[in-house]
Amino acid sequence: MAAPDHAVSTDYRGFSYMNFVLFCAVVAATVIGIPLYGYFVGFTLFDWILSFVMYIVTGMGITVGYHRLVSHQSFECPNWVKRCALVAGGWALQNSALLWCADHIRHHARTDTDEDPYNASRGFWHSHCGWLFYETPHRTNKYEIRLRRDPVILWQHRYYWVIVASGLAIPFALGVWWHQTWMGGVSALLLGGLFRMFMVLNSTFTINSLCHMIGSQPHGTQDSSRDSWLISFVSFGEGYHNYHHTYARDYRNGPKWYNFDPSKWIIYTLSLFGLATNLRRLDPSVF
Repeated sequence: MAAPDHAVSTDYRGFSYMNFVLFCAVVAATVIGIPLYGYFVGFTLFDWILSFVMYIVTGMGITVGYHRLVSHQSFECPNWVKRCALVAGGWALQNSALLWCADHIRHHARTDTDEDPYNASRGFWHSHCGWLFYETPHRTNKYEIRLRRDPVILWQHRYYWVIVASGLAIPFALGVWWHQTWMGGVSALLLGGLFRMFMVLNSTFTINSLCHMIGSQPHGTQDSSRDSWLISFVSFGEGYHNYHHTYARDYRNGPKWYNFDPSKWIIYTLSLFGLATNLRRLDPSVF
């Protein structure tokens, strides 16, 4: 999903109708279409399992791929691993890695200011999703310079909409294969595609909103970031946000062994097989 910034300000260049239509379509399909389909047609256990698996894969694409690998360079990996992570992240409909990560780098560099894409000081709804609907003059090339040097990131940006489409085509195809009917494909698409997309979007949004409003600040009060172990359960470990803002390049968001942070577990597991190297710890730098 395209990622413009603020909600109501003289700095805005205009309303993003494309983002608004996409967002409304996903929300309407999830809160109206899917319950109606479930009532009149029904879903199977396969559909729910597929949705759960796609949720995990897509969410990890954002947290491990977009966030920790590309935005903060918390670790390094072979290009084929990076491609897989960025394809999974692209399925989330949260924009290409180039634009998502440039916005996220700006968020860290300009937290709680007008230049912050999801400035929490503007309120919950703005930081949660309202920022999506407005263009901003604060998106500048300086936050993309390092990203544009990476051919894998440029490849994913070029084929972003193809990747988004594949994230819907795969559950549909699996549903047709499993159920042996076209309607089975529709069932799998609704849960494994649209419902999964809605859930991953909101799990990411909670980091931008709730983790700047609710929780503790054990690692510093330099900005509004907060730690929330509860949000980590829906965001693959991203809820330890105050720690993250203090040590932005640490590959762990939850630094303690008992912190629920599946993203750090995936990265560490990759390192055991030589697929992730130079894992950073306690590094406060943003870029």
